[in-house]
Amino acid sequence: MKNIKQLAVSATIATLALGLTACSGMSQQDKNTAIGAGAGAVVGGVLTGGSAVGTVGGAAVGGVIGNQTGKTN
Repeated sequence: MKNIKQLAVSATIATLALGLTACSGMSQQDKNTAIGAGAGAVVGGVLTGGSAVGTVGGAAVGGVIGNQTGKTN
């Protein structure tokens, strides 16, 4: 079971890395949101032992933080 979780985390990270290559046409705020959501999902998943709720919650919180980072208003 531990190998399956490691495989899932590795696949998620690889998918995120490949997905971020499509960010060339995005604004800096959009990039920050995507990076924050990805990092939040990884941290949320790790902190909750791979729980889906923790991963989704982490992604949501990370996305909001990433979106607000660097805002001038």
